[in-house]
Amino acid sequence: QVQLVESGGGLVQAGGSLRLSCTISGLSPNSLAMGWFRQAPGKEREFVAAIDWSGSNTYYEDNVKNRFTVSRDNAENTVYLQMNCLKTDDTAVYYCASAGWAIATMWHLGLPDPRDFGSWGHGTQVTVSA
Repeated sequence: QVQLVESGGGLVQAGGSLRLSCTISGLSPNSLAMGWFRQAPGKEREFVAAIDWSGSNTYYEDNVKNRFTVSRDNAENTVYLQMNCLKTDDTAVYYCASAGWAIATMWHLGLPDPRDFGSWGHGTQVTVSA
């Protein structure tokens, strides 16, 4: 059973930066592809970024490309989401999620779907003020 714990959320002004972390336990991170999703009040959960088990391939939703960077350190059992040039529209609860490593081989055909992921963290709030 995989356990995921997010941290690093907070309040930041528009144009600022935050780095989210997701700590993985229960399974080797080498067997997991990882994703970040977010959910704003009154909206559905949406894909933000994902990374394959090795970190060689990354995937981004169009609105965060060139602003957000997903990375991982398997030796530290941690996945990161570096968020720069934050906008008020980025305000949401951010969730970390894990999938079996093989799922990521399909992501070049289409961006990750929440149904690809079997385990989820409890989320961390990111609030961007104007």
